Formats: sequence, C-alpha cells, structure tokens
Amino acid sequence: MLSVGKTDEDFYVRAIEMFKKRLSHYIPFELDFVPDVKNRKNLSEKEQKQLEGEAILNRIQPGDHVVLLDDKGKQYSSMEFSAFIEKRSHSVPKRLVFVVGGPYGFADQVYDRANEKLSLSRMTFTHQMVRLVFVEQLYRAMTILNGEPYHHE
Repeated sequence: MLSVGKTDEDFYVRAIEMFKKRLSHYIPFELDFVPDVKNRKNLSEKEQKQLEGEAILNRIQPGDHVVLLDDKGKQYSSMEFSAFIEKRSHSVPKRLVFVVGGPYGFADQVYDRANEKLSLSRMTFTHQMVRLVFVEQLYRAMTILNGEPYHHE
C-alpha cells in the first residue's frame, strides 16, 4: 500500500502494525508513503495534486498493477473483495499496489496510470482511517481465502 503522508496518530499506527504483522503470515505486504507536500497552504488544490501525483508515480514500477482507493471506485463486500484479491494474485505479473491519495484525491496522471479504482465505502473517512480499514479488509480477505474463522456471514 502506498499513501500520501505518514500515519501519525499512535492508535492507528499500532492497529495498522498489528494487521501488517498478521498479513505477513499470508502474503508479502509493505506500507510505503510519499511525504506530504511542503507549503501546502500556499498551493492550489491542482498544484498539490500535481506534486503528490509526481511523487506517487515515482514509487510505481513498470508492470505494477495499480489500484486507487478512490470514492468513485468499485465497491465490494468482504467476500467479493477476497475474490478480487484471489483473482489479482493469479493475474498480476508484478506487484499489486493500492494507493491512498492526498486530501483532494489524485492528479489526472495518476488516474491515467491506474489499472482500476476501489472504494471502501460511500462514506468519507480520514486518510489515516482508510489505511487502517484497508489493511483490516486485506487481512479479512486472506482469512476468508484460507477458510479461517475471522470473518462471519
């Protein structure tokens, strides 16, 4: 998962680390971030998205399958998301990279590079919350795929 800005609230950091550790039993999983844009208050929304976009694209490798966590993306139930993960794990040639953008979303060049978009909810969450919800749902997907009792229908 690649995101704009670090997670700085301690309780989110601890919870994300817990799920990251749990995920390591199933898949290689990395958290990476691009720093927040400096002097954001002096930049327009477009300028900020442009700078964040350049930083995001610099972290993406050729062959990566890029999924933007975006409010306009496709929504899945947990069971459907686990099927999505399973399908992508067999079809993606390199890395599957989920990207959390900045406060204004993504620049056009990031949308152009993306392979698909995924929405975690129709509701709006803080970026720190999105990171936690995503890693928990990824962990849930792995337990579903492995027939473990974490998820209940």
